[in-house]
Amino acid sequence: MSPRPSSTGAFPVAEAARTTRGIALLLAGMSALGPFSIDTYLPSFHEIADKLSATPIQVQQTLSAYLAAFALMTLWHGALADRFGRRRIILLALALFAIASAGCAFATRIEHLWFWRAMQGVTAGAGIVISRAIVRDLYDGAAAQRLMSRITMMFAIAPAIAPVIGGWLQTLFGWRSIFAFLVLSTAALWLACWKLLPETLPTDKRQSLQPAYLGRTYWKVMTSPPFLFACAALSLNFAGFFIYVLSAPVFLMQHLGIHETGFLWLFGPAMAGLMSGSWLSGRLAGKITPGQTIACGYLVMTGAVIANIGVNLALPPGLPWSVLPLIVYTLGMSLAMPSLTLLALDPFPAQRGLAASCQTFFQSGFNSLAAALLAPALWGSTLTLSLGMAGLMGLGGLAALAHQRSRLLPR
Repeated sequence: MSPRPSSTGAFPVAEAARTTRGIALLLAGMSALGPFSIDTYLPSFHEIADKLSATPIQVQQTLSAYLAAFALMTLWHGALADRFGRRRIILLALALFAIASAGCAFATRIEHLWFWRAMQGVTAGAGIVISRAIVRDLYDGAAAQRLMSRITMMFAIAPAIAPVIGGWLQTLFGWRSIFAFLVLSTAALWLACWKLLPETLPTDKRQSLQPAYLGRTYWKVMTSPPFLFACAALSLNFAGFFIYVLSAPVFLMQHLGIHETGFLWLFGPAMAGLMSGSWLSGRLAGKITPGQTIACGYLVMTGAVIANIGVNLALPPGLPWSVLPLIVYTLGMSLAMPSLTLLALDPFPAQRGLAASCQTFFQSGFNSLAAALLAPALWGSTLTLSLGMAGLMGLGGLAALAHQRSRLLPR
């Protein structure tokens, strides 16, 4: 699999992507920063509330502040990367994220933590937005799907190990050590990107930041039915699982009676499903169409939500049956995800960064709503969580069907 040739103004793409695994590992690290900073501090919610004299809802709002800022700023990461290049924006965002993480570590009031978590959200989205644009800079078609699948497979490890690391740091050193850890890990990622990340956008392909041009381009992207339906499908599918992540302290510690170091019971099965689905998506690339891959993903997710509701109707909350359906659901979700992601970007070859920004904005914006409204409304029982997963997946399936039909309409 060879990458697309490069134009003058960027590092040679053949050199930039000597191996697909190498570039996938670096892009996965960039993409995982946002989810990692969500999941790592979940085991510390109780201590944060105690040490900062805050209510559980106020601590939950640190997550909402992060997600809202994340969503708003993702609209701009791609446009900035289209104008100034991928590498420069990534390095700046990582440096600012490390500073915001240090601010969280030294917070003395819950209001301080709200502010610095919002600052983390402002910068954390650059990795996931720009990594998607880099994939499309380098590859087309089945090759792009395979690379996106490998990124997703490696990316899946971060949400699984993040709360485990957070739980042990919380137990050994307290909640502030989690943000200190984020400072150190971000510094390491910055050094890796500074040394290894090439510029994949040639200077002759850079886009303008003039308000009139940006306005026209944002309007073009955000009024495209295929783009909107693909984004809706991605957001709703992911939210079906993400409500469990947002509810993890309640789901695991209250409903299932798990200690704060036992978050792997949720994130381990999720990791297994995400990695398996991503691997399968890569294997199917070029053998069946993206539409058929998406359809297979929805068949798997449908089986998972039916099993999840059935388990919660028939059995009391417990291990392992309360988490087993999540393996199947995340497998189906990650099987469909690479194809849906690329199909959303394909109509905009000259503005991939901006389109990736809009795509991430929709997904992270919906995640913010899920954190503020859906998760608190559903975490009262494991049955309501399973029903929420089913409803979100069903809406996602309708959006994917609408996307398929919209692509067939004359333009």
